[in-house]
Amino acid sequence: MTSSGTTHGGAADGASGVPVPRGPGPAGPAPWTAAWELLLPTASAPTRARGRALQAALREAVRTGRLAPGTRLPSTRELAVDLGVSRGLVTEAYEQLTAEGYLRSGRGAGTWVGDAVRAGRPGARDLAPRPAGAGADFLPGTPDLSLFPRAAWAATQRAALAELPHHALGYPDPRGLPRLRTAVAELLVRRRGVVADPERVVVVSGVAQAMTLLGFVLHARGMRAVGVEDPGSPEHGALYASAAVGTVALPLDGEGLAMGPLRASGVRAVVTTPAHQFPSGIAYSARRRAELLDWVRSVDGLVIEDDYDGDFRYDRAPVGALQGLDPERVAYTGSVSKSLAPGLRLGWLLVPASLAGEVVARKRTMDLGNPVVDQALLARFVERGDYDRQLRRCRRAYRERRDALVSALAEHLPGTEVSGIAAGLHVIAALPERYGPVDGFLSRVTAAGVAVRPLADYEQAVRTGGVRLVLGYAHLSPARIREGVRLLAEAAQGGAAG
Repeated sequence: MTSSGTTHGGAADGASGVPVPRGPGPAGPAPWTAAWELLLPTASAPTRARGRALQAALREAVRTGRLAPGTRLPSTRELAVDLGVSRGLVTEAYEQLTAEGYLRSGRGAGTWVGDAVRAGRPGARDLAPRPAGAGADFLPGTPDLSLFPRAAWAATQRAALAELPHHALGYPDPRGLPRLRTAVAELLVRRRGVVADPERVVVVSGVAQAMTLLGFVLHARGMRAVGVEDPGSPEHGALYASAAVGTVALPLDGEGLAMGPLRASGVRAVVTTPAHQFPSGIAYSARRRAELLDWVRSVDGLVIEDDYDGDFRYDRAPVGALQGLDPERVAYTGSVSKSLAPGLRLGWLLVPASLAGEVVARKRTMDLGNPVVDQALLARFVERGDYDRQLRRCRRAYRERRDALVSALAEHLPGTEVSGIAAGLHVIAALPERYGPVDGFLSRVTAAGVAVRPLADYEQAVRTGGVRLVLGYAHLSPARIREGVRLLAEAAQGGAAG
């Protein structure tokens, strides 16, 4: 049965002879057919597990919004026939989910999706634990944590503690330890081409805190919305919402943020990832950088530059930060999450002079400053060149893994287009049309134990297109990458059109 070739009235599909699910109305396809592929793996589950599998699949369809509130489900008899399972199994699933509040039913009126559940926001899974026991895990966002320099870090910690004066263990400067702010400023000037005065460096608990800090300051200045890239990081909406600031999704073109929609949006602040746009993988062109700065000056606004993986460019030297072109109109933020480990919760924010006082005041009330020992440790780690050595080590490993992924995709999934510059920790892979539609593809690969993330999870505007994946590779060895792509291809080809 195909999800794209359904017909009304429960007639058999001409190709497969399998009954097609019926819709509740007199015409048109069933409104729940978009979630249909999600239920198919239940039919092939072990007999004793089919009931649990069907219940889990239905819950997931309701939670994600694939089955919208008010959608009428097929009768237990119809669904049992379509899935090839017993009617009692479907009845039990309907009853269980009705008791839990996912579904509602009335005598003689059928079964409907309830309205107690609110669909999860796309991308909300980013902060969830990675799937245990997955045969292949291509979820993006995580570096190779085994590359963390444990020995050098431990030695640096002992040395940093030994030289830290007693008075430094009191309440810290909310901007951060002066020694670390100086080390970070010198590092970013040298590696990223920023204009960095240590007095305008604020040590933060990662980019997330930097965004929240700026949200509070912008709200206090009367701004109620910031622009965000679409596609873009799914976390920005929640971070700015915590400061009572909304987000406006702004589309991209081949050079970066599309300027027409940006100018028409009415926002005066925008979040960008110009060195390596997340997740599309493009680098903003020199022309677009200039146009973006012209715009921000014209509206007396602010560009917020998230340089989340700017050090990892594999085909040439990394493009310098946008902040270096206008440090009074660009707030720059980054962290050690991709270079060392996200669990360290250490990052930096370079703020324009006009915002520095307000950002520091808000930082003080937020957390009274970051842990001093951790700051002293990172400062010494940077000063002694250990951080540069770590970056070189990671860059060699991640370049090899990216090459392995591109090569494996070409071998096992011929016709796949890999887009974006040779940088970062992920690629965008657009599979040939024969592997679509995307819902069916995702169901097949998930059932095969392969964890992937579609580009649609990062998009706010509804777009047409086939199977486009955001594939993370940094946390996988080249051998695991090749084996994972082989598993992905086997699962994908199970539904490929001939």
